[in-house]
Amino acid sequence: MHKVLALLSLLLFAGAAWAEPLRITALGDSLVQGYGLPQGQGLVPQLQRWLTENGAEVELQNAGVSGDTTAGGAERAGWTLSDNPDGLIVLLGGNDLLRGLPPAEARANLRHILQAAEGRGIKTLLIGLTAPGNYGPDYKAAFDAIYPELAAEFGVVLHPDAFAGIAVEAGGDPAAAQAYMQDDGIHPNALGVALNVAALGPAALRLVAAIRR
Repeated sequence: MHKVLALLSLLLFAGAAWAEPLRITALGDSLVQGYGLPQGQGLVPQLQRWLTENGAEVELQNAGVSGDTTAGGAERAGWTLSDNPDGLIVLLGGNDLLRGLPPAEARANLRHILQAAEGRGIKTLLIGLTAPGNYGPDYKAAFDAIYPELAAEFGVVLHPDAFAGIAVEAGGDPAAAQAYMQDDGIHPNALGVALNVAALGPAALRLVAAIRR
């Protein structure tokens, strides 16, 4: 009888542990931090709601720091992952673009982050960005290649463009896209975030599925 009770206790404990929400950390810059947005309207809380509405039991943790470059993200990757989250979302590179930093440096920094996650067995979703054309075609080609190539190298989930939702809604028209941006023309407003989250959501669900496997 005691053995049966002990087995039942173990099974109940295992079931409770499985039912616990996954902890996923979002590592990034102001796009993750929620710069210029009312509380609850940034990418992390909006994605949290989207995942919940779509049946994913997840607790997202906001590790966004405004102004962070890929180098800044790489520097804090170790302690960001020190609590061993179940999953990681990486959205970095926007400030590298704003400063015209070399794509090779961004690639190396993002590789460092992905290696840190891989070393801890943490499944990752990498969110890409596309470079504007003002740095020239060579720069754009080199930068745009970073995200798909690293995703293939590390076998992580890829969402190719952080602004995909706005791009689709605006039909590729930069003037139309401004309706979904803050006055600085850099950060999405709450509606723009909602569009981007809807586009990002399926990739986030793939991350959840990869963790659950």
